[in-house]
Amino acid sequence: MHLLKILTPLLACALMTTPMASALAQPRGDQVLLDMQQAFRKGDRKKLEQLLPSARGHVLEPWAAYWELKARLGEASASEVQSFLQRYAGTYQEDRLRNDWLLLLGQRRDWAQFSEMHPQYRMQDDREVRCYALLIDEIKGTAPDQVGDEVRSAWHAQRDADDGCTHAASQLYVDKKLSALDVWRKARLAVEANRPRAARNAVEIVAPESLENLRDILDAPAKYLRGHTTARGKVRQELVLLALIKLAATDADGAAAQLDGKWGVHLSAEERNWAWGVIGKAAAQKLSPDAMAHFGNVSRDTDLNDDHLAWKVRAALRNGQWKVVRTTVDAMSDVARQDSTWVYWKARALLAGRPSEADRTAARQLLQGIAGTRGFYEQLALEELGHKVVAPPAPAPLSAEEKAAARANPGLNRGLQAILLGLRSEGVREWNYTTNLHQNGGMSDRELLAAADFACGQQVWDRCINTSERTREVIDMAQRFPMPFRDAVVERSRAIGLDPAYVYGLIRQESRFIMDARSHVGASGLMQVMPATARWTARKIGLTDFRPEHITQRDTNITIGTAYLKLALDDFAGSMPLAAAAYNAGPGRPRNWRNGPVLDAAIWAENVPFAETRDYVKKVLANTTNYAALITGQPQSLKSRLGTVGPREGAEPEVNKDLP
Repeated sequence: MHLLKILTPLLACALMTTPMASALAQPRGDQVLLDMQQAFRKGDRKKLEQLLPSARGHVLEPWAAYWELKARLGEASASEVQSFLQRYAGTYQEDRLRNDWLLLLGQRRDWAQFSEMHPQYRMQDDREVRCYALLIDEIKGTAPDQVGDEVRSAWHAQRDADDGCTHAASQLYVDKKLSALDVWRKARLAVEANRPRAARNAVEIVAPESLENLRDILDAPAKYLRGHTTARGKVRQELVLLALIKLAATDADGAAAQLDGKWGVHLSAEERNWAWGVIGKAAAQKLSPDAMAHFGNVSRDTDLNDDHLAWKVRAALRNGQWKVVRTTVDAMSDVARQDSTWVYWKARALLAGRPSEADRTAARQLLQGIAGTRGFYEQLALEELGHKVVAPPAPAPLSAEEKAAARANPGLNRGLQAILLGLRSEGVREWNYTTNLHQNGGMSDRELLAAADFACGQQVWDRCINTSERTREVIDMAQRFPMPFRDAVVERSRAIGLDPAYVYGLIRQESRFIMDARSHVGASGLMQVMPATARWTARKIGLTDFRPEHITQRDTNITIGTAYLKLALDDFAGSMPLAAAAYNAGPGRPRNWRNGPVLDAAIWAENVPFAETRDYVKKVLANTTNYAALITGQPQSLKSRLGTVGPREGAEPEVNKDLP
């Protein structure tokens, strides 16, 4: 009933743009679309072909046609592709298929067709397509001067093996526009990321005769290192380095011993520095006190990449080495240094100890450049400047014309239709394309606010929030931090002694208020509760009639989620950062992560070993601070919610060992 009420205005829009008969047939067509999605996922080309005629005239017909053609794209003719592009011109599906076809043309080395089609490609967000385009320019002799830099950047950023950037890199290596070091660095990155195929592809470019050695390294790095005594020549040195990188992933101490006791003298300074960077990172991710000693063996920070440098900063923060924080941030790339994380810590490093007036001025300029309400470090910067977090003034109200334009946008309508029908992945992709990529530079701030308003009105909260977050010059807090189900959340939170702002901050990060959200590990509902955790918590609070299927019910999910959060908060003596980490990664991990020195909780959060949990803790706490400003109407402090984190004190309650 709720779904039909939401769909009504969208179907009204469809009535204005499609024939009456088609609109009236939508309910049957809805099932056809759902069946076609399943057939596409199963690769059932015959069923897709059979169902496609029944999807004609449906508002989501472009998806049906895309699935049917995409499933057989390898056998489709150029004329079929062109017919699709013309029929669905201007849609997400048109440019999505163009992207797919360009990749296929690249793999076929059909440079003529690729060159003809590429100028119409609007999304321009596929690195592999970009690499093919640069390769064609190189073949034609029309490549830009920075072609090597562009291909290197795209190739190194590709986590998994691909054809486009690998093929472009191979050609540029032959043309002496990429160096051997560029190629070996790709192999290093691939081994560190445990991407063996990408590593093999890189080694095949620069030293194809060494592929068998690489296999031995990937299978048993310690054995490879024991079986060799010298590393004469660049290739053998790089193979030893790859073995050290592979070994460091499971045995950082062993890799350090090998490098320090045997292999260091055989490697170049750059190779040694890279190896120590990898080993230092591995130790830092384990919160080892040895991390800084390993990083201390690096003779030149600029030999490391931004990821290694980030972990060096984290280790230095944990050890209170502010001078190292400052010099390490300075060694990062221009892009990394602009990240609010490193801007903030560079400013803090400038203010540490006995800063000069010049240091104070520089720090203040850095903090002023990021200070605001948008995120964790922006809020901390605001407080460093002596201000607290307050809700910024609302933007000017949207006009009727601005709202009407959003509601008449075909891409936004198809996106919402798909989401409300249950095709969430497809709907999100179409919505994001429409707001971000359909026009060069994406929608303007006012258009984004109107699109967000459209999504808010349909209670599609994730699109409401994410779209509003893209505005650059204005902030609509009501859109970015909505409070659906307010009575239920506030009443339940206060009844058990939880701050409603904390609960809202967590729900916003967990599910974006999607009631039927389900994670890849099986967590469900608004508060993303795992089945076993739900059963344990239900028993703990005396919810005797609980059954697993109840977890997606709004009130049940809020009851169980808030109860578990309160138990976690009590177990960690009221520490919001630790409780948030426990909610995301389980209580055992933050119990271990808190051991060591007593730290400013911002430093502790930045050192959380898991990237997902590190990001989660920071976002939940920043969300909480913004929600508190909205709920209370009073200035708020993120720092007061962070406090410090250190080993469990004797006065704290015993660990709740049953807490899942």
